[in-house]
Amino acid sequence: MNDLEMADIVLVEDNPNDAEITIRSLKKHNLANKLIWLKDGVEALDYLLAKGTYASRDPKKLPRVVFLDLKLPKIDGMEVLEEIRNNELTKKIPVVVLTSSKEEQDVVKTYNLGVNSYIVKPVEFENFAKAIAEVGFYWLVTNTTPSV
Repeated sequence: MNDLEMADIVLVEDNPNDAEITIRSLKKHNLANKLIWLKDGVEALDYLLAKGTYASRDPKKLPRVVFLDLKLPKIDGMEVLEEIRNNELTKKIPVVVLTSSKEEQDVVKTYNLGVNSYIVKPVEFENFAKAIAEVGFYWLVTNTTPSV
């Protein structure tokens, strides 16, 4: 997919292994046709807010869901979520946190910031792949979102 095209899924994940499992699981279930993988918080905000490298992207073409890791380089996932929710154009994008953190304070803080779902990444490959497929199916097929 061309980085400037509209993505259905924005995956913000710095761990290549977790990103690969996520992408493979979504592809296996035909849910990754329009997916962009961004590796840090700065890149995520640049893409979503159409600035920096992605300044020529149409900011009105929003993804259907953002899968967001919390522990990211440059700008962490909490800050990314806060920026998404504070921007008029992006505040309604569904954001699903996919993280290894089971910390109650992280769960509470992300929900206070407006996350739509908080999922702790299962350790086992098969469970992780299954969870991703289920989440992808829900947000891309079952769920209905407003058209901005």
